[in-house]
Amino acid sequence: MSNLEIAELLRNISACYQLKDPIKYKFQIIAYDRAATAVEHSTSELKDLWDDGKLDDVPGIGPSIASHLDEVFKKGKSKHFEELMKGIPKEAFKLMELPKIGIKTAIKFIDEKNKSEINDLLKMVDISRKNKRHLLPYAQMIASEVTEWILKCSEVERVDSLGSLRRMAATVGDIDISVASKNSSKVIDQFVKFPKVQEIIEKGDHTASILIPGNIQVDLMVIKPSSYGSLLQHFTGSKFHNIALREYAQTLGFSLSEYGVKKVSSKDNKILEFETEEKLYNLLKLDYIEPELRENMGELEASESHSLPKLMELKDIKGDLQIHSNFDIETSHDLGLSSMEDIAIKAIKLNYEYIAFTEHSPSKSNHTEKEVVEILKRKRENVDQLNYSFNNNCNNRVFKVFNSLEIDINKDGSLPISDEGLETLDFALVSVHSSFDLSKDEMTKRVLNSLDYPRIKILAHPTARKINDREGIELDWPKIFEFCIKNNKFLEINADPARLDLPDSLVREAVKYGVKMTLGTDSHDVSMLDNMTYGVSVARRGWCEIKNIVNCLSLEKFKEVIKL
Repeated sequence: MSNLEIAELLRNISACYQLKDPIKYKFQIIAYDRAATAVEHSTSELKDLWDDGKLDDVPGIGPSIASHLDEVFKKGKSKHFEELMKGIPKEAFKLMELPKIGIKTAIKFIDEKNKSEINDLLKMVDISRKNKRHLLPYAQMIASEVTEWILKCSEVERVDSLGSLRRMAATVGDIDISVASKNSSKVIDQFVKFPKVQEIIEKGDHTASILIPGNIQVDLMVIKPSSYGSLLQHFTGSKFHNIALREYAQTLGFSLSEYGVKKVSSKDNKILEFETEEKLYNLLKLDYIEPELRENMGELEASESHSLPKLMELKDIKGDLQIHSNFDIETSHDLGLSSMEDIAIKAIKLNYEYIAFTEHSPSKSNHTEKEVVEILKRKRENVDQLNYSFNNNCNNRVFKVFNSLEIDINKDGSLPISDEGLETLDFALVSVHSSFDLSKDEMTKRVLNSLDYPRIKILAHPTARKINDREGIELDWPKIFEFCIKNNKFLEINADPARLDLPDSLVREAVKYGVKMTLGTDSHDVSMLDNMTYGVSVARRGWCEIKNIVNCLSLEKFKEVIKL
């Protein structure tokens, strides 16, 4: 089950309690709604956390709900959940996804409307579901277009994205935007005239909502500059960071809201306003917490003790370690679209000191071992020629192209490349592209066997997940981490927006263990090199500093680390 499916199940259980007795089961309703929100906004698949025995790490999931979910993951169903949902039409739960429809209204619809009308409503739900959450780059693109339009208004002093988009989560729901302005009416007027507006949902004095193509809702909040820091902090979230922050503030005698901070003991109800988030956190005796860290995963404690990590930034990246060019390596996978030369030129413009060409390994079924080696030798010659050319035309600029390969891991952990073929490479990546359904122990053994080859340095997109499409494989992560540390191997953070793999939760674990990681865009076109920013966002959400990422090293230091 995906996170969205689990969240839906938990909300259905909340609805069952509402149907039974909303007063008697008040606390169960609150607990299940809170758990559903936590799961929906989790940046890791709950199934993966359950595999690793870490359901308790998700804020909002208590022991009782965790026990029922444990049964769901083990048996595919929960006896307690089935008893609660007994006798309630399945369609009723689905209809609850429509605005302003609760479980009682949904059941009433089913009782009173004909089959055709019910089917029309269910189709509306299906359309709504398809547009629930968007990959990070798509959400950013929409927010950028709206922001650019808003900035045409001269009354705007500052604009920011809010919520999971500002925290750079892997997926984003509605697009929320905040504006600092002394003239909210003019800003609102500008916003609702956005050229792609299909419907103005709401237009008030300080807030507005519009619907744009794709059934995407964009919400705007405008506040005076003197209070902007409080609003920005409040609506950036996450919900659980804000709950923890409010509880912490109460211990200091303060009450927080989107308008500012109030002293609980104050008789005049005066609100302390903050232009910036930094000033708000500082009032609470906390160091500023970057948006990517605001997930209630220990950031408040680290802030209070002045031990927050100095997060790495995009400018710290010295090279891209997974790129696919159009060199015809005769693979069964997809080739890149851009030439090595064009990619190298782009990399130099990005101020990189090195890149690695990691085309997929040649098709084993279509070639003899000798033919594979010949293909790899030709690729080696191309890379050598490219290095020679750039070394003579880079105006003494440091730049190197590494000859690498992304190699499929066979089911038993062996590789489809001979030792002679591996010797043509500077180093190589391995990845899982098949047989995803092995048990945790079998998959762990498979991956460790592949990493045991001396030329192999990096495990690419380690969980093999595809966001909104395929959950990750099951691995014994402590074993993987320990092997990497002991054998100088690295785990990739794949910057492809459909992967973002390792997920941030596992990046945090890797950082705790001391495992080094690499960043690669998995580019199949020169334009995709710009996706590095999304890999960096995962690294930041995983508490990475420069020391945790191998390709933050200079070329000379990288050569030392990657050596065989």
